[in-house]
Amino acid sequence: MTSPRKIPHSAVVLIPPHELWDPIQSIRQTHDAHVRRWMPHVTLLYPFHPAEKFAEAEPLLEEACRGVAPFRVTLARFNYFAGPKTAWIEPEPVESVKALQSALQARFPEFDDVARFPGGFRPHLSVGQGPPDLPAKLQAMWTPIEFEAREVALIRRDGPEDPFRVHRVFTLQA
Repeated sequence: MTSPRKIPHSAVVLIPPHELWDPIQSIRQTHDAHVRRWMPHVTLLYPFHPAEKFAEAEPLLEEACRGVAPFRVTLARFNYFAGPKTAWIEPEPVESVKALQSALQARFPEFDDVARFPGGFRPHLSVGQGPPDLPAKLQAMWTPIEFEAREVALIRRDGPEDPFRVHRVFTLQA
């Protein structure tokens, strides 16, 4: 049995509603080298299938999402990954996001890259690169954002310099 081909040009993500992007994008435009490549998101599966395999993957994504009820998400607390020097916001409740990622990964066990870190999957919405004091500076001016997580998105880009775009969304509906 061969391993699936994984590419960095597709992912399965949780995206906050577009109308809530402004405060996140304001931070990212100042601090995130990847602001033009990615929309604000929480990565759930990455890297993922190439686009030519999406037709096979989509029924499994639908099935996984049918088993997870929509849930409230709060983006309130900043944190920091020292290795990549990245500031990020923790989507809370963390356990709800972890359960969503687990349901997706159960359908795609070979796509476990985001869960291979010490301590497993760590839900986060990256906002930029900088020194270790960046999260505290951002926290001081931040007003928490809340939204209902109702869907996940399969996103893709055509080449390394292209921005990601939504290919299709899958509704949460347990």
